[in-house]
Amino acid sequence: MNKKGFASDNNSGIHPDILKAIYETNNGHTIAYGDDDFTEKSKQKFKEHFGNNAEVFFVFNGTAANVLSLKAATQPHNAIICSELAHINVDECGAPERFTGCKLLTCTTTNGKITVAEIAKHLHGIGFQHHAQPKIISISQPAELGTVYSPAEIKTIAQFAHANNLLLHVDGARLANAAASLGLPFKKFTADVGVDVLSFGGTKNGMMYGEAVVLLNPELCENFMYTRKQAMQLASKMRFISAQFIAYLSNNQCIETATHSNKMAKLLESKIKEIPQIKITQKVESNAVFALIPPEIYDDLQKEYFFYLWDEKNYEARWMCSFDTTEDDINKFVELIKKLIRRS
Repeated sequence: MNKKGFASDNNSGIHPDILKAIYETNNGHTIAYGDDDFTEKSKQKFKEHFGNNAEVFFVFNGTAANVLSLKAATQPHNAIICSELAHINVDECGAPERFTGCKLLTCTTTNGKITVAEIAKHLHGIGFQHHAQPKIISISQPAELGTVYSPAEIKTIAQFAHANNLLLHVDGARLANAAASLGLPFKKFTADVGVDVLSFGGTKNGMMYGEAVVLLNPELCENFMYTRKQAMQLASKMRFISAQFIAYLSNNQCIETATHSNKMAKLLESKIKEIPQIKITQKVESNAVFALIPPEIYDDLQKEYFFYLWDEKNYEARWMCSFDTTEDDINKFVELIKKLIRRS
């Protein structure tokens, strides 16, 4: 097995509790396509965390969760407003545009989060048949730069959206990291503040595979099961996704793992701040650390610890911590950085 790196929390393994849940589910036969007791129990878990209005549909991955969340709320003549850094804009190979038919309208940001002022710039040409019609705002929680929206910030965006006949989607691939950072239950910064639809992930926080579309606005539920089927996201052995979410949402498991990865990112931040040649560029509010590194150490550092450059031109690195990152991993990584800087 390769040495742990800091490229992505997707690179980590599976949490033992999740593996145990999969194993214990693998017993005998049950009805396929979600008509099983595990899926029903998992859906009830989501209602415990997001409220009784939450309707949950499991899919295979995060791109599908985002695309189908947006598809539920749009027609091809609509537009989707998001950050210029949004995963749906940068890292999904045009899937949102292809499968929704919608135009993406992007907002500039310096910290990953978008504001009503930026969103409002796209609200023109309403009712004009030559313009794509804005229908939904999409934000990521945490944002792509690791920053976390407060409940008040989300509520402000939701209220603006609803006042302008728009809906609000949250890309929650790392929503547990946001919950751990805020110290709040999921519902307090989603359903309670006006979020209409949510992509909920666990793969980056210890699950094996599987994500969820959580429809919080009942008006979006009609015919969604057919939309999922047409998108090739209806799992036949759905119980193996459902069982993971049962474990993930029970006994505070998802919050404990997210709290740990957030804690490791704060530890990494504190140690990196001791190195004057490196500059932290964003607030560390979840499990990501962004930093400008000396170009001369990049190649040798990459040989030992794989990570991505967020900004290749300026050698801005993104270091992600995972549920299985240890203090020893952090210490060895930082010591190597110091060694390479001394040598350079």
